[in-house]
Amino acid sequence: MVVDKVNPNDISNEELLNEYCKTRDITLRNKVLERFLYLAEIIAKKYVGRGVEYDDLYQIASLSLVGAIERYDASKGVKFQSYATPTLIGEIKNYFRDKTRTIKITRKDSEEIKKMDVCRSELESKMGKYPKPADIAEYMNVSVERVLELLEAKSAGYTTSLEGALNTSDDFSLNMLVGKMDEEFVRIENRELLQYCFNQLNYLEKQLIKMRFMNQKSQSYAAEKFGVSQMQVSRLERKALGKLKELMENDV
Repeated sequence: MVVDKVNPNDISNEELLNEYCKTRDITLRNKVLERFLYLAEIIAKKYVGRGVEYDDLYQIASLSLVGAIERYDASKGVKFQSYATPTLIGEIKNYFRDKTRTIKITRKDSEEIKKMDVCRSELESKMGKYPKPADIAEYMNVSVERVLELLEAKSAGYTTSLEGALNTSDDFSLNMLVGKMDEEFVRIENRELLQYCFNQLNYLEKQLIKMRFMNQKSQSYAAEKFGVSQMQVSRLERKALGKLKELMENDV
């Protein structure tokens, strides 16, 4: 075997790739993978912060790198970095695209949709207008029904936000149309609850609460009006307030 004749550690990346392309030896492939894993790391880091963890992106890029190594043909005269980089980027973009789909599309349909998009773009350039499904079908050499299926699959595969569909301006958001709790309703409910609880007090307690908290009178003023000591007024006030608090906490 070639690995007995060539020590992978003693040759350059280009020589290692050439040797692997000749032999397709798995040991050499793994050595090539080790040397070019930095590509997967660099590309994965470029897409961090878009809702996918770095480890997941790195794994996708690394698996794509393995495929790129296995498909690489050194005789074409293209540098491996130039060949592999678009492949890794494409796989990561495909992953993001698949994550945004609400309906999963088969690999075959996905490839045909890509082909259809290319054909549609070419036809648009040639015709100077947006091509009809029949035009695309003829250009792709498929039936019109198949083109319609692909168009439907493409549109069903993605979600569109309501704001995007409405083409709202930057200074407008649909959140502005969402109803909010009116604070006045809360105040009305609290007033009604407080009034009900207040009505559960006895006559003396009601008079004291009105005098102290509605009319803003002092305890000494209340004591003089009721003909009792200020200490007795203080006790009665604590009792009345405690009763109100208990009633309100239990929502009666």
